[in-house]
Amino acid sequence: MAAAAAVPSFGELGVREELVDACTKLGWKAPTPIQVEALPLALQGRDLIGLAQTGSGKTAAFALPILQALFQQCHPFFACVLSPTRELAIQISEQFEALGSQIGVRSVAIVGGVSMVDQAVALGKNPHIVVATPGRLLDHLTNTKGFSLRNVKYLVLDEADKILHNDFEKEVDEILKVVPRERKTFLFSATMTNKVAKLQRACLRNPTKVEVSSKYTTALTLKQEYVFVPAKHKDCYFVFLLNEMAGSTAMVFTRTCDSTRRLALILRSLGFGAIPISGQMSQSKRSGALLKFKAGDRNLLICTDVASRGLDIPSVDVVINYDIPTNSKDYIHRVGRTARAGRSGRAISIVTQYDVDLYKRIEDLIGMTLPEFPAKADEVLLLEERVSEAQRLAAMHIREKDASKKSKKRRNGDDDEADDGGYMAGKRKQSKKR
Repeated sequence: MAAAAAVPSFGELGVREELVDACTKLGWKAPTPIQVEALPLALQGRDLIGLAQTGSGKTAAFALPILQALFQQCHPFFACVLSPTRELAIQISEQFEALGSQIGVRSVAIVGGVSMVDQAVALGKNPHIVVATPGRLLDHLTNTKGFSLRNVKYLVLDEADKILHNDFEKEVDEILKVVPRERKTFLFSATMTNKVAKLQRACLRNPTKVEVSSKYTTALTLKQEYVFVPAKHKDCYFVFLLNEMAGSTAMVFTRTCDSTRRLALILRSLGFGAIPISGQMSQSKRSGALLKFKAGDRNLLICTDVASRGLDIPSVDVVINYDIPTNSKDYIHRVGRTARAGRSGRAISIVTQYDVDLYKRIEDLIGMTLPEFPAKADEVLLLEERVSEAQRLAAMHIREKDASKKSKKRRNGDDDEADDGGYMAGKRKQSKKR
């Protein structure tokens, strides 16, 4: 059998020594397949379409060429990166600063849920890199005096399929109108949807397509299972799973924001270190929850799909799908939070009688029939009394909190908005006023 071809180093791909040193400090020992394919082309100045599964190292594939170009031509607002979620935008911004620390690269994350004034001040300091959610970026382009993207040399659309799935098409179109036509453009996505193909034609010039995986795949080091449960005992089985996984760090995915809140309260009543994260939370609370989870202060993160894309949290041992995603492709992204960069991981999906069709679509998508997690009903139902009491306490806490919030809003006349793109929220408010 022929020996496998050696993976080239970052230096052999054309990355300059200062950036290679930065990669080493971040623990990146060798380039990933998408980086091997994309870096030489991007360093040559080609427009790129990069298709690779989640957790494949797409951020470095576009960040390193941009930073290398900055070494030769350093000026403010050199690059703009669009991201579908706040958390991913913040993470990308942090990676730019870590990789570019030797030349003092300044990057700013422009996302919803944070003071527009504070962000305007940050933009006024002329950062080299702007990483943003499309709605909030358009807010600043429209309302922040003196801010423009006319000097941008690189435009990146990261997780483009998710950006368009989040209905940011209008905002992206408006942003494309104000960035220079003479620029380099990188489009990275896990999937090539019709919308992504349309966007590719609109914003890239003679691009090179780099495709690491043409089908929907999960990591080879990921152990995947399901557990079939009666819907009325779903919470009991969920707690049973967590007891079986005691000591593990887990991300638990739900379908709704309300479920993250309810489950976190139930688990806290039962003594678990759970913390929720969802689009209904303020950005400071979302960032705080993620920080506690990354630091190991909490070992269970209860989240919606806001946390399913791009986030690199090395210590995740298990992913639990409390709710089966309605879009089968979201399963790939959820379970991609574990078993990253060659590490092992585990994913368990809770399937009720109402989820069978959705679950079968997932198995069809990944081309696998998954084994069942062993769970004996008589052992699981021993937890029923404790779980029922925790459910009751959680429901009571939610009622009291919601009543208190409504009372406070009536007194203060507040109207909170919690979304990832303030632009559309503003449009809805204007429409109401008319």
